[in-house]
Amino acid sequence: MNVLATAPVVLPMAVDEPMARTSDIALVVTMSILALSMLAYTGYLAAADGRRFGTAGQFLAWAGTAALIVTIATRGLSVSRAPLGNMYEFALAAAGFAMLGFSLWSAVRDTRWLGLFVVGPVLLVLGAAATAWWTEASQLMPSLQSSWLVIHVTVATLSIGVFILGFALAVLFLLKRRREESGGSWGPAFLDRVPGVDRLDKFTYSAHIIGFPLWTFTLVAGAIWAERSWGRYWGWDPKEVWTFVIWVVYAAYLHARATAGWTRHAVWLAIAGFVCIIINYAIVNVYFVGYHSYSGM
Repeated sequence: MNVLATAPVVLPMAVDEPMARTSDIALVVTMSILALSMLAYTGYLAAADGRRFGTAGQFLAWAGTAALIVTIATRGLSVSRAPLGNMYEFALAAAGFAMLGFSLWSAVRDTRWLGLFVVGPVLLVLGAAATAWWTEASQLMPSLQSSWLVIHVTVATLSIGVFILGFALAVLFLLKRRREESGGSWGPAFLDRVPGVDRLDKFTYSAHIIGFPLWTFTLVAGAIWAERSWGRYWGWDPKEVWTFVIWVVYAAYLHARATAGWTRHAVWLAIAGFVCIIINYAIVNVYFVGYHSYSGM
C-alpha cells in the first residue's frame, strides 16, 4: 500500500478575513484612545492643577490597553495561532506588554507623572507597526510552526515591553537629576511632579532587574530553537549577534549600577541597551541578511 497516497493532506487553515479586519479597526481605535491619553497626560504635566487631566489620561490608558488586547486577540483568532509570526505582530505584542505593565502598576500606585513617557513611545511603536511593518494576516511557513516560536517570541516581547518602561524611567531620571543639580532652574516645571532621583533610580533598576532575566531566557530559548531547526546553537547570524549585544549592554548596566563610583553614570548604559533594541528591530531585521531573514523577525 502506498502510505503517501493514503495519508491525509494537512492544509493550512484559512484566514478569517472579517476577524482580520476587526483587528485592523481595533488598532485604529487603540491608537486614537492612546493619542487622547497622551494629550491628557500632557495637560496633567503642563497645567498648574492638572489632576483631572491626569485622571482622564489614566482611564484612557486603561481603555487603550483593553483595545490593544482586543487588537492582538482578534489578530490571533483570524489566523488560529499565536499572533507572533512577523514584525507587525511582534510590535503589537511588545506594545501590549508595555501598556499592560504600566496599567497594572498604575492600578496600585499614582503613576500619572510617567504616563506621557510610556504612552508616547508605545504610540510610536504602534504607528510604525501600522505603517512600515503591517502585513496581511496569514499562516506561518512550516519552519516557524513550532512551540518554540511561542516560547521564544512571547518572552522576547514581554522583555521588550519591560524595557520600554525601563527606558521611560531612565530618561525621566536623567531629566530629574539635571533639574535637581541646577537647583530647579533647569528644565520644564513639570519635573517637580516627578519623584526624586533616588526613587527614579530604584524604579529604573527594578524594571531592568525584571527585564534582564527575561531577555536572558530569550537568548537561551533562541539558541535551543536554532539547534532544533538548523542543527547548531550559534551561527553568528546578525540577529543572534545583536540579541547578544543587547544582553551584554544590559548586563553592563546592572553591573555598573551595583559598582561604587559607576552608579551615577550607569543609566546611560540602560538607554544604550534600548537603542540597541531599536537597531536590532528596525535595522537588522530589515537590512541584514541571515538565517532569520525569511521569517521577517
